[in-house]
Amino acid sequence: SIKYFMPRNLSDINQYPILSNSNVLPQVRPMETSLSGNPLLHTEGLPQFSQINPEHVVPAVEHLIAEITRQFETIEKEVTPTWEGVVTALEALDVPFEYAWGPISHLLSVKNQDELRTAHQDVLPKVVALGLRISQSSAIYKGLVALRESEAWDTLNEGQQRAVSLKIRAAEHAGVGLEGKAKDRFAEIAKELSQLSTDFSNHVLDATKAFELLVTDPAHTAGWPQSLRQVAAHSHAMAQEGEATPNPENGPWRITLDYPSFVPFMQHSRQREQREQVYRAFITRASAGELDNAPLIDKILALRKEKAALLGYDTFADLSLAAKMAPGVDAVREMTASLTEKSRSHALREHEELETFAKQSGHESSLAHWDVAFWSERLREEKFAFTDEELRPYFPLDRVRDGLFKLCTSLFGVTFEEVNNEPSVWHDDVQFYRVLSEAGDHIASFYLDPFSRPAEKRGGAWMDSCLDRRWHNGALQVPVVHLCCNGTPPVGDVPSLMSFREVETLFHEFGHGLQGMLTTVDYASVAGINGVEWDAVELASQFMENWCYHKPTLLGMTAHYETGEPLPEALFEKICAARTYRAGSQMVRQLLFGALDIALHSTYTPDGNGNVWAVYRKLAGEILVKMPLPEDRFLCSFSHIFAGGYAAGYYSYKWAEVLSADAFAAFEEAGLDNTTAIESLGRKYRDTVLAQGGSRHPMDVYQDFRGRAPNTDALLRHAGLS
Repeated sequence: SIKYFMPRNLSDINQYPILSNSNVLPQVRPMETSLSGNPLLHTEGLPQFSQINPEHVVPAVEHLIAEITRQFETIEKEVTPTWEGVVTALEALDVPFEYAWGPISHLLSVKNQDELRTAHQDVLPKVVALGLRISQSSAIYKGLVALRESEAWDTLNEGQQRAVSLKIRAAEHAGVGLEGKAKDRFAEIAKELSQLSTDFSNHVLDATKAFELLVTDPAHTAGWPQSLRQVAAHSHAMAQEGEATPNPENGPWRITLDYPSFVPFMQHSRQREQREQVYRAFITRASAGELDNAPLIDKILALRKEKAALLGYDTFADLSLAAKMAPGVDAVREMTASLTEKSRSHALREHEELETFAKQSGHESSLAHWDVAFWSERLREEKFAFTDEELRPYFPLDRVRDGLFKLCTSLFGVTFEEVNNEPSVWHDDVQFYRVLSEAGDHIASFYLDPFSRPAEKRGGAWMDSCLDRRWHNGALQVPVVHLCCNGTPPVGDVPSLMSFREVETLFHEFGHGLQGMLTTVDYASVAGINGVEWDAVELASQFMENWCYHKPTLLGMTAHYETGEPLPEALFEKICAARTYRAGSQMVRQLLFGALDIALHSTYTPDGNGNVWAVYRKLAGEILVKMPLPEDRFLCSFSHIFAGGYAAGYYSYKWAEVLSADAFAAFEEAGLDNTTAIESLGRKYRDTVLAQGGSRHPMDVYQDFRGRAPNTDALLRHAGLS
């Protein structure tokens, strides 16, 4: 996913990064002596992550807020309706903020600690207020509108025009037209929503790391893959704060709700009671006690509904989709209904097949929820005669990473070099790379944080911008991005051995990263992922996943970590055959999440009485083939929509998957074994989808690449649901 977990730039309140270029305004005033060593006030090169401490946050942010406010007031007084007089002037404000608030937000996700949370919460209301102050400026808004209506408009290029148009829309969505009590209330809502989102995410993180299942009997680990033994033993040792030595063979073993632990445990544990215990803990995360997110859900939904009403929209979904590629809520529902019709019958047959297989294998009752993953894995092993554990030794992280780089060199003409002496990292596991063009020029950089750290790092995987492409102090600043995963860490002498799903996840996030890094747009608000409609932003990421099933690519990035042998071709064929295994079940699950998100933000009326669960169960009954448990509180950990940028936009995954599958079909049509044709098409994809970012409407960019509008044929074919 894309990380919009915290506002990183001054106008992220509206999920639009603020415009940024930077040499018109005077530099920030010389800082007080007490601030002279504060790494958050460093504005050259890379952020100084290794030097940032929680005590730096409040003084740095308060200093910047005062300086930016002073500079912004000067801009307001002198605004002229020209690109330089409005946009370039505003973009200068973003540079110091990008170097300060960006790292703070990032560290909350990858190195979370109580002191940092407290400092962040101290300044968050002031940051939100500043963002609203800028977004709601009537003088700036009038200047932007006057620019759009002036003769100078025709002298702007398409990217500049879109940047202005997006800022106008963002200002309107930030309540620039509100006055009096309505404006004051809008500001209150923005502050409260920011805090609620922060609390929601922190509750999920705390609830996830609070649970553990301690396994001490070696007999209870029968059937566990060696990788799970290693991860669980290592987790136990880490929980003892270094006072214990991991013992994968004899234990103890610690199972957590973090994905590298939870997923393989549910797939392989033969202890049904333990599976039930872990499953129930997972579906009830952050739903009780001080960490209960249930009260926050209705508050968030009510505030969003009120915010939309203040802006003249019937629902928050209407407000959200006004800035997206989909034309409206009805279009989203039509897509959901169409895909549900095509996938639910498959999901039903898949479940019936699983029930039959389990009974034939000795399971004596109907499958419970905590049985599905276990028996699905057994059926997959029987159908395709391989296990994830057989694959892992062939996918050491370093080899997969090098194969990914090789693919990108072939498709897009870029190369990568690791910088081993880069000091500004937040953890020893973090790697830093420079991206070079075909001519050898440094065009981008990225941080890779690959491993799970349950005590401090939030779950999932995401890409986030660190520094946007922009002109800064007369020089072009190349983009820098964060790529964060929660993969299986190395244990002892055994390197990080990736599951195939972890391989796909790395390719997915790298696709986001490529769009952030290979942009050729010089206006940061529409460079890379910035300005891209939310339901198109997953195109670049999902597109890359398809290459995990391309034989030369996959075999080329495998090497058994002990023997060096590549993945046997027979195993590759089995992986491809298993690609559509339970595809119907997977699709209805995603469709439910999207439909639930849209329903909560359109037809549901928050009342504080917990009726949100009735909406969940109603839609689950219409879409899924197995109803959730009565105590299922999945929504309490649905961070994508309650603590991220996917509110009334979770459908975007499927919407963009139509685009990504259709885009990959162009390569299939060119002939995947035709190296010349593939490289030529790769450059075309680079120069359209990856290079143009948000500088043009995504449908225009897509049609420039594909030569036509997308259709669903390739998605259904790839999923085996044609």
